[in-house]
Amino acid sequence: MAPLAALALAAALVLAVASLRAEAVWLDLPPTGTKCVSEEIQANVVVLADYSLMYESHPSSHPTLAVKVTSPYGNTLHESGNTTVGQFAFTTSEAGNYLACFWIDSAEKGSGVSVNLDWKIGIATKDWDSIAKKEKLEGVELELRKLEFTVEAIHQRMISLKAREAEMREVSEKTNGRVAWFSILSLGVCIIVSVLQLWHLQGYFVKKKLI
Repeated sequence: MAPLAALALAAALVLAVASLRAEAVWLDLPPTGTKCVSEEIQANVVVLADYSLMYESHPSSHPTLAVKVTSPYGNTLHESGNTTVGQFAFTTSEAGNYLACFWIDSAEKGSGVSVNLDWKIGIATKDWDSIAKKEKLEGVELELRKLEFTVEAIHQRMISLKAREAEMREVSEKTNGRVAWFSILSLGVCIIVSVLQLWHLQGYFVKKKLI
């Protein structure tokens, strides 16, 4: 049991660290249509992202883009248009896939237009230089403060995983119950059909005076 617990803890640590990362994404925008990127994020996590339009292949033109960020339930968290640079920040209210979509909204389009998206989640959103100056932290103290935030984030992640496990177990138990009732119902229908067939055949044979 101990190895399983250790394996589960290691998996939780990996997932927690993965959910608190900074990720730079380079998106090539088509002349028409939308390009989206999604990220699965837990609830109560701070998200900060900076985006900028790159169009080196269009020195004489200046296209602009539009951006829309939505929550797993489709709520709009950020929406902007006719821009080349921007930023969005929010704290997640529910767990799930958060979607950021970009498209060219100017008359000047063409190929070779890209978006640089710097997506930061959790601890990666903190300005540690400002925190260090404000609280006069340096060296080991600053690393310990970072570790403290990391441990707290891992703890919250493990609580979330435990809640998700309980939810999945409940769904599994309900599904198994429904399958059991469906099996019983199917068996009952088969028995009834068999009895009716025997009754019909008996009547047929009696009518034909075969028995």
